[in-house]
Amino acid sequence: MALPAGGHAPLTAVSGGVALCRGVAEAEYALSRADIALYHAKQVSPGRYQVIAPDTRGCGQTVHDGGEITFDRLADDLLALIDALGLDRPLLAGFSEGGITATIAGIRRPDGFRAIVNDAGYDMFNPAAPSFTMMRQMLGGSATATEADPDAFAQMCAQSEQMTAMFELMKADEDGGQGEGHWADYLRLAFHRTTQPTGHTYEDFAKITAPTLILVGDRDEFCTLGEAVVAFGKLPQGELAVLPGTGHVISPGKVATTIDFFARQLREN
Repeated sequence: MALPAGGHAPLTAVSGGVALCRGVAEAEYALSRADIALYHAKQVSPGRYQVIAPDTRGCGQTVHDGGEITFDRLADDLLALIDALGLDRPLLAGFSEGGITATIAGIRRPDGFRAIVNDAGYDMFNPAAPSFTMMRQMLGGSATATEADPDAFAQMCAQSEQMTAMFELMKADEDGGQGEGHWADYLRLAFHRTTQPTGHTYEDFAKITAPTLILVGDRDEFCTLGEAVVAFGKLPQGELAVLPGTGHVISPGKVATTIDFFARQLREN
């Protein structure tokens, strides 16, 4: 994949992926759920970053060649992409699933990043996290579900205007990438990844040598403040930011906090 030349390249947004961004000061960072996050990033820092936003495995236009898609596999894909693009110690950020993937990449390659932001993606490093039951209920229609139930998911989304809008956006992204009905296949692929422990715990955070920000809203439905403190406490160079009145979303305040954190790391390191 060729990167555009020049100091200011376009911000490209895709759903479900990780975005690799190169700043005009020879800094890169990655931002997950690019379709929303990069819109806000563009408002905060127009023209500063070059963004490469690939769909993750099985999502959007990126096909999956079989087998279970674990977070370790997504982290492998991310590291392979960084290597293929020749990015030197990029800044790395991820939201929710992207935060989990980014953190595992940091665990796997401790010296590979200038700084990392985990935005509401630390809950599943707790093997007893309530999030696993919540995801079984959400994707499978029952707290004891063992596989995804797309019909139950669609019915749940229809119960609120916000969830309906999210569902329609997801369908457009997934079906637009790989054909009608792929949204249901995506749920099936995501179910097992999001309903069982990752194989990594907070103890593994001690392996991350890059400055790392744990970022969360105080109204987050999945990531608790108690877990945030535990995660922060295990990081050798950790920071913790809690945004008031914010749930499990990417907000302008979160993006501004992320960009401020990255800017400080570039100045200080």
